Amino acid sequence: MIEIISATALATVQDTGRSGSLGYGVGTSGAMDQLALAVGNLLLGNPEGAAAIEIPLFPFEVRFIQDCAFAVTGAAGEATLDGQPLLPYWVMQAREGQVLSLGYPTSGSRAYLCLAGGVDVPPVLGSRSTQLRGEFGGFEGRALQQGDRLAAARPGLSEGPVDFGVIAPSQALALHCDGVPAMRVLPAAEYECFVEDSRNAFWADDWKITGQSNRYGYRLEGTPLVPVAPMEIRSHGIVPGVIQVPHGGQPIIQMRDAQPSGGYPKFGTVIEADLWRLGQAPVGSKVRFIHCSYPEALDALDDNRRYLEEVARLIDLHRMAPRQGH
Repeated sequence: MIEIISATALATVQDTGRSGSLGYGVGTSGAMDQLALAVGNLLLGNPEGAAAIEIPLFPFEVRFIQDCAFAVTGAAGEATLDGQPLLPYWVMQAREGQVLSLGYPTSGSRAYLCLAGGVDVPPVLGSRSTQLRGEFGGFEGRALQQGDRLAAARPGLSEGPVDFGVIAPSQALALHCDGVPAMRVLPAAEYECFVEDSRNAFWADDWKITGQSNRYGYRLEGTPLVPVAPMEIRSHGIVPGVIQVPHGGQPIIQMRDAQPSGGYPKFGTVIEADLWRLGQAPVGSKVRFIHCSYPEALDALDDNRRYLEEVARLIDLHRMAPRQGH
């Protein structure tokens, strides 16, 4: 069990999200960086969909009320356990009373605190993710507050090895365009309804993530996307990653807490394999977009899977090593 001792807002419990409820008006929610969550669960031997704490604002501190193995993944920054520095993507054993402190990131924007067995909160509609708009899931349907206590599903001294780690996805799967972090995008239904100069500028220019960005959507700032003619579209289903263009021409990318329908024209979709990259892009930073085909999008998912398979293989080798020495 841990106790939140930080007053920093907006940390939430998240897992891989809800599926099958979009038709009822319930969004997916889930971790903004699904790879960071997956690696944290692999490191601890957790179920694949175990919940963790997503931390978007820093500094952040928790006190361990019970002994518990843990890992911090996602954004890389100054992390300490009772003042002793910790490495990112590393498994550690905390003792009762110890304090974990996470400082401001030097890269990325969201950290994940993964606990042995996962954060133990009741599932709602098949997921432990927090749905802030609906005020359900996670811990009482809200962001975590100072004094909250959350249980780990597998507390106590770790039966497996600790003090080891793996390479982060930001290093293993790095993707940049002219030195700027990049995401691959599939053109969407109304792509051809925008003038050619706007389409070309979308791929060639940097886009700034504005301060109006959050788990619901990222508002971008750059060369306006101009339609060939005014468009009026009925509301229709949308999913995380869809890039919509309001009348002002500045795109909005739907993120994990996006509502399940909307009526703005759809310019493109950030591919599922790259949504974690966008989830780690800090507010105020710039990103680039790379034109992608459907087969290339599937290949990118395969790359992510191969990375996770290699991580799992290395972790298994590490867990076997002590037994081989007997």
